[in-house]
Amino acid sequence: MKTTFRSACSTISRSLNPNPPSLSALHGPRSTVVAPLLRSFRSRCTTRAPPFRVLSSVTHCSSAMSGGEAPALPLEKQFEDFRSQLEDSVSLRERIRLVVMEIESTTRLMYSSLLLVYLSRPLPEVLDKAKAHIGTLKDQYSQLAAILRECPDQYYRYHGDWRSETQTAVCHLAFAHYLETGNLLLHNEAGEKLGLNNSQFGLDIEDYLVGVCFMSNELPRYVVNQVTAGDYDCPRKVWKFLTELNAAFRMLNLRNDFLRKKFDGLKYDLRRVEEVYYDVKIRGLASDGDSTGDQDSKKKNDSEVVH
Repeated sequence: MKTTFRSACSTISRSLNPNPPSLSALHGPRSTVVAPLLRSFRSRCTTRAPPFRVLSSVTHCSSAMSGGEAPALPLEKQFEDFRSQLEDSVSLRERIRLVVMEIESTTRLMYSSLLLVYLSRPLPEVLDKAKAHIGTLKDQYSQLAAILRECPDQYYRYHGDWRSETQTAVCHLAFAHYLETGNLLLHNEAGEKLGLNNSQFGLDIEDYLVGVCFMSNELPRYVVNQVTAGDYDCPRKVWKFLTELNAAFRMLNLRNDFLRKKFDGLKYDLRRVEEVYYDVKIRGLASDGDSTGDQDSKKKNDSEVVH
């Protein structure tokens, strides 16, 4: 056991010290030989693990952490910009909604004036009361245009906030125009009355078309009312007008959306007016017209409604 220990110590000493001590020194006490060897071995082991490597690894980890946190600043700035934009959008919508509420109130007053036509009031009186609100509508749309100028190129982002009110306004304007002239209110004429003739803030085509379809919903009731009042020629005029309007809508390639549904309603309005017209004609109350043309048009419209 002692021999093995001594051989091990001798091997270590030779590896650590190329100049071994003399043989006489080795025969001394074991403490004087082994202790210096162990101290030398410990010192060399300690010097082989330089502390700067540990520091460098710590420095590398800290730099990696700082590199990972760097993108947090652009991310916070981005969402801060989002918050500011959303707050501005909400504020703008509130201002738009206030003006739209005024437009809605004006269109209700205009419609209440037009309803007097069903009470057999003189037509000029009804039209004068209805037209009195057109100037107010134009001023209100001017206010709306002024608000939208604060955010250029954002028309269709906020367009839905006043779409329904604009369609209703077009409906009332078209109905008043028909009562006065017997013709359809054109798109540019409607835009002129509402002050929507600007390229940046104009009258949307679909809003105009939907408003015209809304107007057709009033005509069957108007026809029945006029026949009751003794105007037996009114059904023929309205029937002819709706037939031409139906043919014009047939030129459009309408999708299965809200406008297409309103156009389907126009076809049924035409059907109801036809029934009143031919009922009056069969009774011999209507004025003579092109009977052959009327019959052909009725058959064509009946087939369209079925399909």
